[in-house]
Amino acid sequence: MNETLQPLSSLPVGGRASIAEIKVSAADKPRLMEMGVLVGSKVELVRFAPLGDPVEIKVRGYHLTLRRQEAEQILVRPA
Repeated sequence: MNETLQPLSSLPVGGRASIAEIKVSAADKPRLMEMGVLVGSKVELVRFAPLGDPVEIKVRGYHLTLRRQEAEQILVRPA
C-alpha cells in the first residue's frame, strides 16, 4: 500500500491527490492542520516558484504556499 504514496512536491503541476500522511515536525503540524492540510484532504499542485521553492497548492478551495521541505514531508496518494 505504501508504494502508491509519494511526496506532495513530486506531483506534476495540475496534479491532484489526497493526503495520506503528514510527517512534518510536531511544531509545524498544528499550523498546517489549521490551514486545512489534513489526512484525507484533496489537494492540487498549482505551481512551483521559479527556483522550485515555495510550492503553491490548492486545498479546501483556497491557495496555500508551502516550503518545498514541508511539501516533501506530506505524502499523498495520486488521484
